[in-house]
Amino acid sequence: MGALGHRVFGIETEFGCLVGDDSPGGYEAVVESVKDHVFHDQKLGAIDRHPRDEAFEPAYSGGFLINGARLYVDAVGSHEEYATAECRDIFDLTANDRAGHRILVRALRELGLDSTCSFYNNSVDHFGGQTFGCHENYLVHSDDRFLNESVHYLYPFLVTRQIYAGVGRVGGHIIDFAGSRPNYRDVSRNPVDYIWVSNVYAVQPDHEVRFQLSQRADHIIKAIASRVRFNRALINPKWEAFYGQGNTTRLHLLFGEANQMEFAYALKVGTTCLVLDLIEDHLIPERLRLLDPLTALRDVSRDPDYRWIVELEDKSTIGAIDLHREYIRLAEKYRGRDGQADWSLDNWTATLDQLEKDPMVLHDRLDWVAKKKIVEEYMAETGVWWDDDSLHSVDLEYHNIDSEKSLYQALVEMGRVHRVIDEVAIVDAMTEPPKNTRAYGRSQLVKWLIAERAHSYWVDWDAVYLDRQTVIELPDPLRTYANATDVLRK
Repeated sequence: MGALGHRVFGIETEFGCLVGDDSPGGYEAVVESVKDHVFHDQKLGAIDRHPRDEAFEPAYSGGFLINGARLYVDAVGSHEEYATAECRDIFDLTANDRAGHRILVRALRELGLDSTCSFYNNSVDHFGGQTFGCHENYLVHSDDRFLNESVHYLYPFLVTRQIYAGVGRVGGHIIDFAGSRPNYRDVSRNPVDYIWVSNVYAVQPDHEVRFQLSQRADHIIKAIASRVRFNRALINPKWEAFYGQGNTTRLHLLFGEANQMEFAYALKVGTTCLVLDLIEDHLIPERLRLLDPLTALRDVSRDPDYRWIVELEDKSTIGAIDLHREYIRLAEKYRGRDGQADWSLDNWTATLDQLEKDPMVLHDRLDWVAKKKIVEEYMAETGVWWDDDSLHSVDLEYHNIDSEKSLYQALVEMGRVHRVIDEVAIVDAMTEPPKNTRAYGRSQLVKWLIAERAHSYWVDWDAVYLDRQTVIELPDPLRTYANATDVLRK
C-alpha cells in the first residue's frame, strides 16, 4: 500500500448533548431538530428516505452531506454522530472533522437553542459512567492473518500513543461486573444493541485517580470484539465491502478519543498510518509485542510519574517513549516519499523528545497537557482539591464545541494553541469534500439530488441508487469519480 497518501481514513464521532432546561423538549428532541435543520432547512445533505437496518437507523435519521461526510442520529443512545468523508490527507481530515463541529453549532444557533443546549466532543460521562465513541477507520490490506497475527503488532502502538493522543480526564472509573446480565426475555424483546450497558455491568468512580491521560482507557475490557455494546474493545472487526475492494478492507479502531487540539488529531492519524505501513510491510519485530495490552493501556493512562512503562511478551520492560522511538527508527524508511510522512516523522520525534524532558511544555498542542494545566489553574484560583466535583465540569467544558463556551476555544482566542489548519480551511470544508477520494464524486451526486428535489434514492458510501434502474457505483475509495454526474446529463 506504501505511501501515506495512498491510504484513506476517516473518523466517526459521537456527540453528547446537554440541555439546560426542559423547554426544547429534552436532548432527544434537540438532536432531531438539529439533524432536520441541517438537511431540510440548510439543505447541506440528502436525508435517508429508507431505513438502514444493518445499522439500526430508521428512515430519516440522517444522511450524506455535500462535504462528503455523514450526519445522523444514532438510535442507540439518541446522540448526534458525524462521520467524516474518506480522506487521504491528515489536514483534510482535520478540517472535515472541525467542519462537523461548525455545522452542529450553527444549526443550534439558527434554531435559537444555543443558550440552553450544548454539544460536547468528549468521550466520557463522569457522573453517569457512560463512554462516547470517537472511532478511527483505515483502509488496510485484509489478508487472513491480519486479525489473528498482525493486530498483535498494532496493540503496543495503539495502547501507548495516548502519551500524545490522549485527551486527559479528571478521575477514573472502575468496571464492576457484579451487575445483572439481561435475561432471555430482555434479549428476545430487544435487539442486543438496545440493551443498556448498565444492565450488564456497573461503573463506579475510582477516587484514587486524580488525573489520567485517557478518557476511554478505564472502559476498554477486550482487545478485539465483534459485538462491542458490552465488550468495549480496542478493535472492532469490520468486513464491509463498501470501504475497500479487492484485498483491502476497513480497520475500525474503537480505542480513540475526541482530540480538540488539531496538532494531536493530525499526529495521531499520521503516526497510525505509518505504523500500519510497517505492519503491512512486515517490518515490526516480534520482540515489541506486549504481554498484556489491556493492562498496559490502563497503566500508561494512570501513571502519575509519566514513566509509562509497559511489559513485553518476553517479560522485559520498556517505556512508551522508547517504544515509539523504535517505531520511528523503523518508519524512517518512508521519509521523503511525501510531505505527510515527513511531517509525521518530524513532529513524532519532537513530541517524544519534549515529553521526555517536560510534558507540560506541550500545553499548546496536546489535549491532556492543556486540560491538566487548565484544571490546575482552576484549582489554584478556587482553592478546591482533586476530589471536588466542579473539576468534572471544567473537564467537560474543555470539549464544548461552541466557540463562545468552550475552554479549548478560549485557549485558541488567547493564542495558546499551535494550529495546523486555518479557519478558511474549516469553513470551506463545511460545503466542499476532499478532492482526492470518492467523497468528491458522491458529493456531486448529493448536490444533484438536493437540486432536483429527488424523492426516490439511496445513498451509501460506495454507491448512489437514483431509482431501481439507475445505480452509480463508487467502489474504489481512492478514485474521485469526478464524472459521476455525467450519466445524469444524458
